[in-house]
Amino acid sequence: MKILVLNCGSSSLKYQLFNMKDERVIAKGLIERIGLEEPLLNHETDSFQQDKVPIDAPNHRIAIQRVIKELTDPVHGVMESMDEIRAVGHRVVHGGEKIAESVLIDDTVLAVLEGCTELAPLHNPANIMGIEACRAIMPDKPQVGVFDTAFHQTMHRSAYLYAIPFEYYEKYHVRRYGFHGTSHKYVSQRAAALMQKPIESLKIITCHLGNGSSVTAVQGGRSVDTSLGFGTVAGLPMGTRCGDLDPAVIPYLMDKENLTIDQISNVLYKQSGLYGISGVSSDMRDIEKEMKAGNDRAAAAIEVLAHAVKRFIGTYTAVMGGVDAIVFTAGIGENAIDLRATICADMGYLGTALDADRNNIRGEEREISTPESKVKIFVIPTNEELMIARETKEIALL
Repeated sequence: MKILVLNCGSSSLKYQLFNMKDERVIAKGLIERIGLEEPLLNHETDSFQQDKVPIDAPNHRIAIQRVIKELTDPVHGVMESMDEIRAVGHRVVHGGEKIAESVLIDDTVLAVLEGCTELAPLHNPANIMGIEACRAIMPDKPQVGVFDTAFHQTMHRSAYLYAIPFEYYEKYHVRRYGFHGTSHKYVSQRAAALMQKPIESLKIITCHLGNGSSVTAVQGGRSVDTSLGFGTVAGLPMGTRCGDLDPAVIPYLMDKENLTIDQISNVLYKQSGLYGISGVSSDMRDIEKEMKAGNDRAAAAIEVLAHAVKRFIGTYTAVMGGVDAIVFTAGIGENAIDLRATICADMGYLGTALDADRNNIRGEEREISTPESKVKIFVIPTNEELMIARETKEIALL
């Protein structure tokens, strides 16, 4: 049984083909610069690889047709025909309040996605293009949408409502939505499996730390609070995004610097975060290197991030009335050894105890707490594509 997982950007297409008998990736790739000059294909299987091959891809439909061509190639393909694909799973960013779980895509669902476009103007239109292209190419295949926001729809109103006039929620749906839901769901389920306990009995804090970051409180397998909000700039400081900020700062800076709405948005989304503080880079590896070389601003950037993660861990422990496990995932969470140690320092009051030797890993699944630690600490590489494939299999009733 084969399931194709797609993640469509405005000019890109990431894909993975899974054999669901053993959940193994049998092919994956990326098409870049769709609709632009010189589109490029990256494609690999266990025995074949091609990088940055120029192709014709004026739109997503032709790009997906090229993916099918690679998957069924008589020489290096991994299946004889497109008929072997049983279903297609799509990563979709925003489903608003109307979509609270993964769904089989039909015209009604597409209408909902169109209605959510203003909530995710950079992502939903591209996601819709990919879905429509697949429906045209493979009209007989079930298409399943797996949404970044859906996992967080279990939050109580006490967590998702903002304390602004209620009419803005009613009229414009201004509320906390949260993102990275597929990642938070995957790693929380994996933590429960590693603990050999039913997830329904656990309180888990998942820390998705990458260029975009968020922390989520997962109680009984359900999201009860999360750090990202209406958009993708709240919560933790990220690569170039500011994270939580006193709203009073915005009009103050606009006045002092004579900035327009677009200009202040550019500051908050693209000039802030780790890059804004360090002045070096948005990449944690570069910042760590500069810190070790004595750059105080680089050290400050890491300190601010560690403090923010620690603050959310404490907050969500209070929200859930305890915590059984803390999980680090995504590019920074899986690889930043010193940052994890800094975050976990001085948290013994929660019952946590980090094992320095076990923490000395990058990109590897492992419990990094001591055997005596009451709260388990894990590094779990995220696998959003596998989560999408599993959801697709379940929704399509395969």
